Amino acid sequence: MTGKKIRVGIVAGGLSSEHEISCISAGGVLASIDREIFEPTLIGITKRGHWVLPEENQQLAILDGVLPEIKGGTQVHAEDVIKNLDVLFPILHGPFGEDGTFQGLCEMLGIRYVGSGVLASAVAMDKSFAKSIFSSVGLKVADGVVVTSPEDVDVSHLIYPLFVKPARGGSSRGTTKIKSASELKSAVIEALTFDSKVLIESAVIGREIECAVLEIDGVATASPLVEIKIVGNHEFYDFDAKYLDGATQLVEPSDLPKEVYSEIQKSAVKAFTALGCKGLARVDFFYAGGEIVINELNTMPGFTATSVFPKLWQQAGVSYSELISVLIKSAL
Repeated sequence: MTGKKIRVGIVAGGLSSEHEISCISAGGVLASIDREIFEPTLIGITKRGHWVLPEENQQLAILDGVLPEIKGGTQVHAEDVIKNLDVLFPILHGPFGEDGTFQGLCEMLGIRYVGSGVLASAVAMDKSFAKSIFSSVGLKVADGVVVTSPEDVDVSHLIYPLFVKPARGGSSRGTTKIKSASELKSAVIEALTFDSKVLIESAVIGREIECAVLEIDGVATASPLVEIKIVGNHEFYDFDAKYLDGATQLVEPSDLPKEVYSEIQKSAVKAFTALGCKGLARVDFFYAGGEIVINELNTMPGFTATSVFPKLWQQAGVSYSELISVLIKSAL
């Protein structure tokens, strides 16, 4: 590829409930990708699963409170688009994008892509399976159960409050915090509208700490840490707090003991390695009662310039544009 630009397909949208967040992330990448090195092409996947080349004026940001969506454009076949590209950057969050299905398609079509492979993507997406792997390498996880129906749910061994969430969801959609048994059934029904499998966990009351892992020259490297603080009336870090109403504050946890800070970074890399991840991941922890508890690992975290993953690497001296370049070159 010497002497010519690397042709990158930025894939946005998708069939999951995180379609709109994917569009916002794609807008950030398109705005900041180094066009001296890369020649980007926006590829959209509609909510019905159609591949399109979006129109020039495709909205990729929240405008007047309205979330973006891939709708119009020229419908195309996947194989026809990728034959003119060198690599794909699939900024797809949630099912049918971050869960191994899209990665399997890339493998079948013989196109290189940013991020983890089929198995790591699938396991990380399914929190119930990921928790077992985290436990097997010595990472502490929250107590919980998996259910597939709102009937006969036994949570007698769990301590309220509880979190009820889709096992394979993201962006906190379908997630409910409940404080009594009377709320349990409706919360499970809500989560089942997003997935056929639901995870019920005892809430870990503590500080929410996040770490970004990036492969640099093939080595999984941990970023500085950030603490998530929620202001306003939110019970937890839900969809609105994350994206819509500015209720999230990112704070440097400088008061963490040095050994705890270092152990969280090591735990993030350990989780990344245990799942067999590639490229990037954001790993979320709780620090409560002197214990580090892993919450989840996201193989394709939110990727706008103001998202946690890029901001953490900015703290480490890696700009948003440089981060995009590192990921694409790693995929190649």
